[in-house]
Amino acid sequence: MQDYVFAPPAVVAVPVQGGGAFPVRRVFCVGRNYAAHAREMGGDPNREPPFFFTKPADALLTMGADLPYPPATSDVHHEMELVVAIGQGGAEIAEDAALAHVWGYAAGLDMTRRDLQAQAKKDSRPWDMAKGFDHSAPIGVLRPVAVGGHPGQGAITLRVNGEQRQSGDLSHMIWSVPETIAYLSRLVRLAPGDLIFTGTPDGVASVLRGDVLDGEIEGVGTVHTRIV
Repeated sequence: MQDYVFAPPAVVAVPVQGGGAFPVRRVFCVGRNYAAHAREMGGDPNREPPFFFTKPADALLTMGADLPYPPATSDVHHEMELVVAIGQGGAEIAEDAALAHVWGYAAGLDMTRRDLQAQAKKDSRPWDMAKGFDHSAPIGVLRPVAVGGHPGQGAITLRVNGEQRQSGDLSHMIWSVPETIAYLSRLVRLAPGDLIFTGTPDGVASVLRGDVLDGEIEGVGTVHTRIV
């Protein structure tokens, strides 16, 4: 038995529809994967190949828990996203075989310290502290593929205090889920427990303390949090 110098951290896990929990290994995120959002962020959706950033697994916020407003920022944005849960790993995965590697799907939020991200872009520095802060990835209950299949289309929406902020359709992704998995697997070997946040529609905006966020993806599920 390994003699650790202190107790190892608890396993990060996402609740599963019907019971149980999905243990999380890594969290990957796709940047600017909806054309309208790419444009609102100053990108060109007709030229840009997919690019990725990461969040720590323990940035996940589950069970509708409150999200503490993060330090070192005055401009926190919401980004509503479909989350893909990998159940079978691999590298160099063929696009037509990619969906066989998916265990399930969930609704999630990629929270962003936009002012820190803007400064990092200006200085040509990494985005880590803009994207990977504590509690920056609220996520709903994971729906197994065995229960609902693969969502190729469906409304993706976010309401803040009951007012609609984001609205799109999964079919509007520039890079589909199979394309994203295939591309990412050429960069890293995917493994069971990996999550992929697949990008957000346009309409991202600031949130304030007291705001209540309710996201929904048709046929997948919901995500809820309150900024405190």
